[in-house]
Amino acid sequence: MAIDIEHLKTWIGKTESFTDFASGTPIQALAATLDRDDPAPQPGDPVPPCWHWLYFLPLHRQSEIGPDGHPKRGGFLPPVPLPRRMWAGSRLEFMRPLRIGSAIRRESSIVDVSGKEGRSGSLIFVCVRHEVSDDGGVALVDEHDIVYRDNPKPGDPVPPVQSAPAEHEWVRTIQPDDVLLFRYSALTFNGHRIHYDRRYVTEVEGYPGLVVHGPLLATLLLDLLRRNLPNAKVSRFAFRAMQPTFDTTPFQVCGRRGEDGRTVHLWAQRTDGALAMEATATLA
Repeated sequence: MAIDIEHLKTWIGKTESFTDFASGTPIQALAATLDRDDPAPQPGDPVPPCWHWLYFLPLHRQSEIGPDGHPKRGGFLPPVPLPRRMWAGSRLEFMRPLRIGSAIRRESSIVDVSGKEGRSGSLIFVCVRHEVSDDGGVALVDEHDIVYRDNPKPGDPVPPVQSAPAEHEWVRTIQPDDVLLFRYSALTFNGHRIHYDRRYVTEVEGYPGLVVHGPLLATLLLDLLRRNLPNAKVSRFAFRAMQPTFDTTPFQVCGRRGEDGRTVHLWAQRTDGALAMEATATLA
């Protein structure tokens, strides 16, 4: 497939903005989804790191939805003509927490569009920068990478698998299922069919099972940190998806503190030992 990368690059600099209200109900719902026994959130309570993904939901009309469940392309995001779309990773900086009950605003911009040829065909990368503010100014910056690729074909080379680290300080086993993935999709208003439509994900996109959301994995990694260091304050967080994780088998979220006392290494691993996601949190 011929891809006009120069046309796609014309989306660089495109912006959009949204306003929202940091209500407590989504916070309480995600806590229940993660099996946390938290008290009901109150006005003024901090929004945990990365739980801002519960706000600024993509409220596209049904007629604007594409065949994969995402909004049709060519609006804010460039019209990349490749069927698979994945959240490949993010780099976040937390200046201070958002607070329950606050009016919040997100300013988003396309900062880069690039392409390369991979083992199984073309790859297109789109980098989006989000700045989230409240009445006190910018509270966090979230820069995330989206990758587009073709569906697999017979005979495509199998991508190399990186093994997860052998040593961990904390570990938690997660058994993903349809309900967990549905609840997270519902909370984030994510219509991407790979997370809930088993027939679509296996017959069209060629995966062996429902795909665990990348941001859900990242949220579970930070949740592991919060369970073991409940008073820690995260100032930076970066994660990168390495291999997809499916609802067909359990996976583990793992972590260990670095020698400097401020760095926490976090990762998700599949039952076959493959590294599914790697992340680093920096404590304030």
